[in-house]
Amino acid sequence: MEGVRWAFGCGPWRPRCSEWLLAARCVQDEERERIGRFIFAKDAKAAMSGRLMIRKLIAEKMKIPWNEIQLKRTIKGKPFLANPVLNIIPNLNFNISHQGDYTVLAAEPILQVGVDIMKTDFPGSTSVAEFFRIMKRQFTDHEWNTIHTAGDEWEKLDIFYRYWALKESFIKAVGIGVGFDLQRIEFHVSPLHLQEGHVHKETIMFLDGEEEKTWAFEETMLDDRHHVAVALGKQDTIGKYPGEVQENINEEPSQFILLTYQDLTSSAITMAPEDPMYWRNFEAKEEKPSRQRKMPV
Repeated sequence: MEGVRWAFGCGPWRPRCSEWLLAARCVQDEERERIGRFIFAKDAKAAMSGRLMIRKLIAEKMKIPWNEIQLKRTIKGKPFLANPVLNIIPNLNFNISHQGDYTVLAAEPILQVGVDIMKTDFPGSTSVAEFFRIMKRQFTDHEWNTIHTAGDEWEKLDIFYRYWALKESFIKAVGIGVGFDLQRIEFHVSPLHLQEGHVHKETIMFLDGEEEKTWAFEETMLDDRHHVAVALGKQDTIGKYPGEVQENINEEPSQFILLTYQDLTSSAITMAPEDPMYWRNFEAKEEKPSRQRKMPV
């Protein structure tokens, strides 16, 4: 199995009643209930598409029937496959992220993988300068210098969110979460401006001042506002150079494939009866919270 990179436009997705009810029937009971509790429709759509994406991955790549897949969560909330794995991909790693208008998934047969997507946007209720002041401790002096010399406010925010996606992708890959000092990791981004639709792999990471050669980072722009970073490495190889891991890291990066709703559900098997109330609950939700600032025109 090669690496998998999928994206779904959950933001513009306006599910019909039949689509939403079918999707709800194709996820586990506890996940369906969790998705139903979201206040805003955009969050429910992002969560639903993420669960469908994970089940599609496992059903199609690991050949486990959709309705037999058992997903659980770690204590930090990361989904994982709970089924016994006795096939040719015993170490499948996958990770999802959703923010802005997309849900994304990255999966690898050997490497640890973390993915994060960030949409460039103005902060909702404060100035850019105040937003950067609040976030100051999350980045190193080198990173802030790159941000502050990027150009106008929008360009500064654009590189800020690129850095944020990179850091989150690494944190998610190694599973350390809250409490990790983000200033311990420093990214030297290259090229400075990403080309939409092209996968870049030149950015390097330093951990505690030392270049980490066992980690690689794929970066791409799904469109002109959505940065995606994929971290590739292995949790137990920081500072080591195992040949198999290094060989896989150096493989050609994969492009993200944009999926449709039909793609998400093409191999689905329903696991619950239809519940019309689930649609009415979703239909009553506001799409998203209101924002006070708009992107420049």
